[in-house]
Amino acid sequence: MQYRYRALLRGWAFRPILLAPYGDKEGVGGRVHISVPELRVGETAATTLALVVHELATNSIKYGALSAADGTLDVSCAAHNGDLTLVWTERGGPPVATPRGPTGFGSKLVAQSMAGQLGGSVAYDWPAAGMVATLRMNKARLAL
Repeated sequence: MQYRYRALLRGWAFRPILLAPYGDKEGVGGRVHISVPELRVGETAATTLALVVHELATNSIKYGALSAADGTLDVSCAAHNGDLTLVWTERGGPPVATPRGPTGFGSKLVAQSMAGQLGGSVAYDWPAAGMVATLRMNKARLAL
């Protein structure tokens, strides 16, 4: 019988596991608020989820809310029937505007990963207060 590694990701573990590469650089840790329920994440989905979170966090630190001293990041998650919705909300960073022109490699990678491996989607909103990314994924695919 073959056993696959399954991670158990809890809200308190989201920061030390998925946001660990960013540590407390420039006081980032105290400005990140996480509200994520216990999630069972399979090895394939864990890699995809880590890639997506890394892309969002890198952009936040370089260009978004976490690039500003008073900027904050809120990550929340809720289950709806067979789907899981994770909302990444940035506030207090530099002024934002809806991007114009072609999407970059990272944005394409996030969209393709969410659709292809997690059976979901990503949608971005650009209110004046800060960027909001809504990640929808299939709970059954998350367990793979």
